[in-house]
Amino acid sequence: MNATHVNFEMNRREFFGRFGLGLGGVALAGLLGDTLRAGDSAGGQGLGGILGQPHFPARAKRIIYLFMSGGPSQMDLFDYKPRLNEMHGQDLPASVRMGQRLTGMSANQATLPIAGSPFQFTRHGRSGAWFSELLPWTARMADEMCFVRSMHTEAINHDPAITFLQTGSQIAGRPSMGAWLSYGLGSANENLPAFVVLISKDRIDQPLYARLWGNGFLPSIHQGVQFRNGRDPVLFLKNPDGISGAGRRQMLDRLAELHQAQFEDLGDPEINARVAQYEMAYRMQTSVPDTLDISGEPASVSELYGPAVKTPGTFAANCLLARRMAERNVRFIQLYHPGWDHHGGLPGGIRRQCQDIDQACYGLLTDLKQRGLLDETLVVWGGEFGRTNYCQGKLTRNDFGRDHHPRCFTTWMAGGGVKPGFCYGETDDFGYNIATDPVHVHDLQATVLRTMGIDHERLTYKFQGRYYRLTDVHGTVIQPLLG
Repeated sequence: MNATHVNFEMNRREFFGRFGLGLGGVALAGLLGDTLRAGDSAGGQGLGGILGQPHFPARAKRIIYLFMSGGPSQMDLFDYKPRLNEMHGQDLPASVRMGQRLTGMSANQATLPIAGSPFQFTRHGRSGAWFSELLPWTARMADEMCFVRSMHTEAINHDPAITFLQTGSQIAGRPSMGAWLSYGLGSANENLPAFVVLISKDRIDQPLYARLWGNGFLPSIHQGVQFRNGRDPVLFLKNPDGISGAGRRQMLDRLAELHQAQFEDLGDPEINARVAQYEMAYRMQTSVPDTLDISGEPASVSELYGPAVKTPGTFAANCLLARRMAERNVRFIQLYHPGWDHHGGLPGGIRRQCQDIDQACYGLLTDLKQRGLLDETLVVWGGEFGRTNYCQGKLTRNDFGRDHHPRCFTTWMAGGGVKPGFCYGETDDFGYNIATDPVHVHDLQATVLRTMGIDHERLTYKFQGRYYRLTDVHGTVIQPLLG
């Protein structure tokens, strides 16, 4: 077997199973040259994915996931429940709770007083979707949005619940959704990672672990790359002091020659991958600053997102960056906006959070639509669970809090092949249990993958003797959500 044949066979078969690469190798699946590319097919499906091409015609080319970490209160934002206001202060009926478990934070309360929402609700758009007064900008996009009001999860605390949404398992260590998409479809831009993470600054009231955007047992080339606010948006990307760009280029060229000689001697694909790591980091030195430079954006565009867009690291600024990455065909763009864990002080806390995200969500959807990108970009918004209809702690005239509630919560999507101006599922009059059309976390994940043309049961990876997938052992595509 000659060296060329070894190069092809080992790269295609061995690379995905054997490698653990550093930062420079992230999103490398499409960056190792023609022999490593799964094919830039007629459908333009990208480079390096294990699938080569999707299982089905893709409705979306990319995903922007707006994750509201902490658990937003659905009955104060989207799920209008006037019954709660009618029964404000009364104890939650046992017939509604039905003995369901509570967290340790409210399980020992003598009573569970119902807390109606202090915010006004109105219908918007032709769809007539309900929106709280806290979201006047987002409400303008009602007819672009697809609501799922009947989400439910098995996890009742933050860490396992967030891990479940992001990786399909409550137990840490599984690949994240973005990693699965990178593994399956590869990169669509050889100069940027397939999977990028942005986190809102100044809202970190709980930790967000890097494993939430990790690769798990997949090759580490598929992990998410965090773009940070500050002088070094990607750590360790800049040249060391005293090393110029020209010097770096010359060093890489000589290093490649040495590695090529070694490859011809040994035929080990890890040698080629090591060179590709360096090359990826070199290309990102140019592509990352260009992507993050918003100085050329017209004022009319910046104004869509609100005044906070001018402050790096805010949710608004990250939404604008997400649009710029979507233009550059980054496959999966994950935004985290923490601060929704309102066990107390909910009226003030949720108002602040909505001020952060309201106009920015409107701006993102509007900007994508104006550029013809919304139809091919799936935007997902939601947290890890909902909040209780009863008050945690003391219910006062002007203040209260809500505990975690996994039984039902709301997620919305827009663009990317989902049905616009549509509401799916309902909760009961108390907003405590699902009344119709329940949607499990794995159902949502299966549906999101389907918009990208992926059969969630067929995108698998063998690890420690069995095949794994994002949806693990169950999950159903919710067909009514697809436009």
